[in-house]
Amino acid sequence: MSNLNPNTPILHESGAYKTVNALISPLDQLNVLSKVEVAKLLDSSQSGLYKLFRNCSLAVLNTGNDLDDGKELLERYKDFDISIVQEERGIKLAVKNAPANAFVDDKMIRGISEHLFTVLRDVIYNNDELNGNAKFDMHTSEGITDAVFHMLRNANLLKAGLDPNLVVCWGGHSINRIEYDYTKEVGYQLGLRGLDICTGCGPGAMKGPMKGATIGHAKQRINNGRYIGITEPGIIAAEAPNPIVNQLTIMPDIEKRLEAFVRLGHGIIVFPGGAGTAEEILYILGLLLHPDNKNIPFPLIFTGPKDSAEYFSRIDKFIGDTLGDEAQAHYKIIVNDPEAVAQEMKEGIKKVREFRKQSDDAYYFNWQLKISPDLQQPFMPTHENMRNLELHKNQPVNQLAANLRRAFSGIVAGNVKEEGICAIEKYGHFELHGDYEIMHPVDELLESFARQNRMKLPGRAYIPCYKVIK
Repeated sequence: MSNLNPNTPILHESGAYKTVNALISPLDQLNVLSKVEVAKLLDSSQSGLYKLFRNCSLAVLNTGNDLDDGKELLERYKDFDISIVQEERGIKLAVKNAPANAFVDDKMIRGISEHLFTVLRDVIYNNDELNGNAKFDMHTSEGITDAVFHMLRNANLLKAGLDPNLVVCWGGHSINRIEYDYTKEVGYQLGLRGLDICTGCGPGAMKGPMKGATIGHAKQRINNGRYIGITEPGIIAAEAPNPIVNQLTIMPDIEKRLEAFVRLGHGIIVFPGGAGTAEEILYILGLLLHPDNKNIPFPLIFTGPKDSAEYFSRIDKFIGDTLGDEAQAHYKIIVNDPEAVAQEMKEGIKKVREFRKQSDDAYYFNWQLKISPDLQQPFMPTHENMRNLELHKNQPVNQLAANLRRAFSGIVAGNVKEEGICAIEKYGHFELHGDYEIMHPVDELLESFARQNRMKLPGRAYIPCYKVIK
């Protein structure tokens, strides 16, 4: 169990926030780390690995707090520190000035402790096994997919022998109570049908389906339900893992995170959200619009309560205006009917199972999906890269979707990621240039997100990080 270190203060103040010093033991057996691996984590000058480990750990310890600003989190707990203590029987983690809400009665909450050691596992694996490893050619599509497979396998997320039943749920972290309750009801209906849930692991539309599914699973006496959270270092501080996640993995970047969703999941449900949800929609549409994926079944449903009908009408119009009828044919919109959503998804996943069976493809990893390099190669949202995005219709529709995805990804970075926020503070707004017939719908959609308070958590003023140049 996770025990407080008796040699350090139990609780004290760090500025305006209560913090704790503790020595944490792993709940399960963790492979012993080598001295070289420990040294890498302790040496802040070694490729930034320690900083990455520290920032992700702080985000996990901040679970449950209403904060979606990575820079603010790091400033709030600037005295936080974490280090590895290597002992004869394994390792422990020493935390100093950690958020006090991660502890109950002098013990770290079990789920948070599990997530903390997941951070340790994934940061080390991604650094030591993937970076510079000739086995993975990150310049090729096949090499990136192989790396994603190994990361998911290392996280124990690939379950052979199980029928397809994993539903990926996307949606905003900043949604209203009516929308949140609706995501819970959809999750409940999915759980009643024996379907498991995978989300981006944060609050809002990422937490609701998991919470609902736990009740559905309980009623069906399903005691091994999977609530998978997939995140990445840049977003984890803004979307800390919610407490229902029982399997967490941290991918190296947003592109591998998105690929993990579509390789692992058997269907996708999209709830209302903001720029991040638009990015996810554009990613899956860019993938499904690729000619090589034409005959691969992949159920995609947009849904929300009746009060969100206008939101999806606007999303649908945006997709029609920018990507056309072909893109609109890849999804169904179901409003205010959680049971119909679950039934539709269940039937869609049956088709996935039959297709995988006939094509002899694995149930646990979608190898056949063709993902083009422009959806796989990491996009760095610098001011120059954002300014130079090709946002026009004189290109294949799947490539336009990929470029629009990058535009929204940059806006997400400017909204919530530490590096993006700092870049905006230093250099001003991101500028998006393109054809009027593309930029006008983009501008309208972003303005609607801001008006509906979908860019930041409720009660937090939104200051745009972008300018749309028409």
